[in-house]
Amino acid sequence: MSFLVDLNCDMGESFGAYKIGNDEEVIKYITSSNIACGFHASDPNVMELTVKLCKEHDVMVGAHPGYPDLLGFGRRFMDVDQQELTSSIIYQVGALKGFTGLLDMPLQHIKLHGALYNYIVNKEELFLSIAASARKAFGNLIFLTLGTKRSNEFKKKCKKQGIRIALEAFPDRTYTDEGELLPRKHQEAVLKDPELIAQRAVRMVKEKGIESVNGHWIEMDIDTLCIHGDNEESIKAAEKICGYAAQEGITIQPLSLFIT
Repeated sequence: MSFLVDLNCDMGESFGAYKIGNDEEVIKYITSSNIACGFHASDPNVMELTVKLCKEHDVMVGAHPGYPDLLGFGRRFMDVDQQELTSSIIYQVGALKGFTGLLDMPLQHIKLHGALYNYIVNKEELFLSIAASARKAFGNLIFLTLGTKRSNEFKKKCKKQGIRIALEAFPDRTYTDEGELLPRKHQEAVLKDPELIAQRAVRMVKEKGIESVNGHWIEMDIDTLCIHGDNEESIKAAEKICGYAAQEGITIQPLSLFIT
């Protein structure tokens, strides 16, 4: 039996003279990128250089919009009304799309960032509204969202509305019993062992689920795995994931090749 999965990474998070992450190294192993759009990280120069890097390595480009929170790196919740939130997302994606157009690269997907990403998981109607607006603005892009206990049914709901959705899992993060990410304030929230991260990634794809921090199994289909470029152990794990995938009948390829 064969399995398909995308391997993605949050990228382009440097800002001015400040360098964050190791994009040049992790790009060797991934099939899709999530590029910061200037609100939580990045700037126009970094955005353009990151799109160029993706083009050089045949990696698909995705937009990674977040809250307007450079100081907090987009990891703090902000009380923003729906219209303002939707407009800010369209604005950010539009900025990145300018560079993908300049460099003749397609824009494959949208993945929200940080606190906004986690907030939207439990706001299905808000997610659908934002996705509908983005689809009208940018065409039939794929929307990445966190896989949880409820997400398989939510995926069916999206399909009925013509929204392409991909469920994401994080092999280098631990999970609550509800299938959501354990907050980073917990010491065990981010895993550091490359071998363990790679083994979890393979299990997530082959067994279609995730084991929580308390040992509970949560079933879900997983379309894409996220590796964090600012976690050096995750970069080492990415190489191992690619090696194990070949041995285990897992094909790693961009979302646009199998998400309909």
